[in-house]
Amino acid sequence: MATTPKTTDDRHLSTRSRRNPGGIDVVQFLGSEGVPIRERKPPWFKVPAPGSPRYLELRQQIKDEDLHTVCQEAACPNIGDCWERGTATFMIHGDTCTRRCGFCNVRTGKPTWNDPLEPARVARSIAKMGLRHAVITSVDRDDLPDYGAGIWAATIRQVRKQAPRCKIEVLTPDFRGADMPLARVINEGPDVFNHNVEVVPRLYPIARRGSTWERSTRVLRTAKFYGGDRLSTKSGLMVGFGETVDEVVETLKLLREAEVQIITVGQYLRPTERHLPVIRYWHPDEFKEVEERGMALGFDHVASGPLVRSSYHADLHVQQDEPGVGPVAAASA
Repeated sequence: MATTPKTTDDRHLSTRSRRNPGGIDVVQFLGSEGVPIRERKPPWFKVPAPGSPRYLELRQQIKDEDLHTVCQEAACPNIGDCWERGTATFMIHGDTCTRRCGFCNVRTGKPTWNDPLEPARVARSIAKMGLRHAVITSVDRDDLPDYGAGIWAATIRQVRKQAPRCKIEVLTPDFRGADMPLARVINEGPDVFNHNVEVVPRLYPIARRGSTWERSTRVLRTAKFYGGDRLSTKSGLMVGFGETVDEVVETLKLLREAEVQIITVGQYLRPTERHLPVIRYWHPDEFKEVEERGMALGFDHVASGPLVRSSYHADLHVQQDEPGVGPVAAASA
């Protein structure tokens, strides 16, 4: 008698989900047991559905300016909270990435976005929102000769011009490890330089195709060298791929050695069946332990929790000199 084929809801990984887009065997790195994508998540992931007047207003403003946000493209669970606060993470260089990481929900393909006026429009939106701390990120643009550094530099300059009281946090790609694009960005004087390592070193071959742990940490170390005391360096990790608390803490030690000052640690949530599976959901107590042990390593700030993302409440990760004039000021008081 024929057996019923396994579905994607089976805990055991099916043949289809055994391999990531690069053809690497998932089981080799994550084991054969994964959380079914339709399994109910633990209660600590329950968040209100977005839809407040402030959320709708900000969504329309971003649409009118023809801007992209990582909040939307990456299907962030905190979009309602952040947009209600009047904050958003702007994504420059369009919505199509040249790389295909196993966890990321941003579109992959050949980018066609080329808008020299994008820096001015991003800065105008930041000024209108009255932000005291703006986060700017981008897709990877390995197709461009400078890997996109020119638009990065122009965006920082425009924000300085149109919203001079606003602190600027940049969350950049690795620029394929090239020094000149990185130096060009740091030369514009961002307040925070963020490059997410995303996963522990062991998982780079499966989760960070197109990059290496050594390259990512060298980018962070070089950024600090170029920026000196005026620049805070930051990185972020996702958990849920079978790591232990001790493995994550060992990873934090390596990041501290790379002179990273601010760390975020959050739970990976699988966007679709085509992405890497969740092996387990961490309990809030484990995140708390990581936070305490991370602070003991000498970081300036450690944000660790199930729903923590790299830019979630980013204005609270560094000391603010200005009270701000937008909704974020009241929320952070």
